[in-house]
Order: sequence, then structure tokens, then C-alpha cells
Amino acid sequence: MLAVLPYLHGLVLDAEDAIDQGQAAQGAFKIIVPVLPRISNHTDFDALRAHPDVDLQFIGPGRAIPPADLIILPGSKNTRDDLAWLKHHRWDAALKRHLRFGGKVIGICGGFQMLGHSVADPAGIEGAPGTSAGFGLFDMTTRLVADKRLVEVSGHCTFASAAVRGYEIHMGVSQGSALETPAFRIDGRAEGALSADNQLLGTYLHGLFDDPQAGRALLAWAGLNSAVTVDLAALREASLDRIADATKPLLASLIALGEGREVDAAPWVEHCGHAVAPAT
Repeated sequence: MLAVLPYLHGLVLDAEDAIDQGQAAQGAFKIIVPVLPRISNHTDFDALRAHPDVDLQFIGPGRAIPPADLIILPGSKNTRDDLAWLKHHRWDAALKRHLRFGGKVIGICGGFQMLGHSVADPAGIEGAPGTSAGFGLFDMTTRLVADKRLVEVSGHCTFASAAVRGYEIHMGVSQGSALETPAFRIDGRAEGALSADNQLLGTYLHGLFDDPQAGRALLAWAGLNSAVTVDLAALREASLDRIADATKPLLASLIALGEGREVDAAPWVEHCGHAVAPAT
């Protein structure tokens, strides 16, 4: 027995492997994210896509790099290869131009590592052994190690009075004077980096924008003065409720058909626009 469920627009649910580049909020505050060939944790940006004052764009290969208020370098499954890809597509020049005109940059996990002087992989953990020069915007170096750090954390921002929650999943260890000015205090320790000119923020934390208050604080740091907050967990829950509400009467009709009872066509008309009998 088969039935067609209605297509529901505007659901806020985690994408699987593919990046959802469909219609997002078209606010005045411009954020761009390069689509790295080996991008990871792209759901970090779901809350930004849902923010009514934000225009978030994923910039893939072949697209011109547009002006923006904020550039976010995302996580990567292969930091050195994606770093080479960014340089090949002239993101190094775009970052320098962006900063020269007062823009802000956030690097998350692998994106944070790229902002330092170098990323070394002597054991060949992510690919061929070697060292790659970073963008040199943070005074730090990173060495990839075999032990992966995977932990949920909480703490607070150093640049605002806001709590923060997230998770770490990485194999890099970073060192350098940039880390002496952390972006966050996590479980009693310094985490990430904040540049002296307040234009660069780097962190190993994923899921930063999911928390409404942390997301608002980060956007305010980047230059968005807005009282709006996005509660991603609440949006996801509401989307699941919509799916449940849409499917419940249809499933009830299928059960009735299976039991040989008469089916009320009203739910099918309401959700599909016309009565469609399930195929048996």
C-alpha cells in the first residue's frame, strides 16, 4: 500500500551530507561562507540561515566572492587540502581586502587553523605528510595529532556577557601568542583567539550560533545590531510537529484502508489539495 505525503515548505531540519543552498532569509547583514570541497559541520550555519536580518550565502567554485560584513571559514575534513583550494580560488586576497575595509572574519575549527601561520601534518593523518603555510592572520601554528578531541562544552564569551555552548571535534593542537587573548572561557580554560584589532575571531567550537544568546553576541561582535534571536532547537521542534500533524490523519486513513473500513477523504483534500486515494 502506497501513499503520497504532502510537501511541507519552510521546514528547519538538519541536512545530511548536502549543503542546503535553497532560499534563506534575505536580511541586510551579509555573511559569506566558502563551500570547501571537504567542508564539515555545515549545520553550524543553520541558525544564521533562519535569521531574518542575515543574508547568508555559500560561495562555491566559479562564483565571484561578493562583498560581505562577515566571512566565516568553516570546518574541514582535510584542512591542508582545503587551505590549498582556498588559495587557488583567491580567498587569500579576498580576506586581506575584506579586512582592509573593516570586515570581520570568524574561523571555526579547520577554518581557525587556516588563519594561523602554518598547519603541519607530520604523520599524514589527513593526507600526505607535510606542512602548509596558513593565511598568517593569527600568530599561531597548528600540528595535527592522531588523538581526536570530541566533547561537549559550555562557558562564556570574553567579548560579551553571554553564555556559550558547543562541541569540539578535531585532531589539531594549536600554539602561539594569539591564544593568549581567547574568544571564550570554556570549563575554566581559555579557548580560541581574538585579534588585537577585534576583526578576527577563531575557535574550535561547533554549534556556536545554535544558542540564541551566543548567536546574538557573535553577530553583535561582527557588527549586526539586532534584538532578534534565533532558537534553532525550537525551530527544529516546531518543524517536527508540523510533519507529525501533516502525517497523522493520512496514516490514520491508511490504517483504516488496511482494516477494510471506509476512508474519510477530508484529510487528503486538506493536505494535498484534492482527494487522492492511496494505491493498494
